[in-house]
Amino acid sequence: MELRVIDKTDDELRLEIAGEDHTFMNVLKGVLLELETVSAATYDVNPEQSGGQTDPVLSIKTEGGADPLDVLADAADRVETQTDAFRDAFAAAA
Repeated sequence: MELRVIDKTDDELRLEIAGEDHTFMNVLKGVLLELETVSAATYDVNPEQSGGQTDPVLSIKTEGGADPLDVLADAADRVETQTDAFRDAFAAAA
């Protein structure tokens, strides 16, 4: 997975995530929105300025002094934990 920071401030982050689609981006966005320090999280796969389909651009806005990169790392850990739990439950059911 290739990541490219487009813009970062103390409380906002715009990040391009190469090679991903709605499947992963919806999961990541959902986990981000569950975090108390995230006031907004969204993504766009076709920004108006791109002229066509692009890799997804994730936008995060934090509050309470939370660094958006730290928040993203926390969300990624939570996605991994949820994926592991699903895999374990699936294996137990098979």
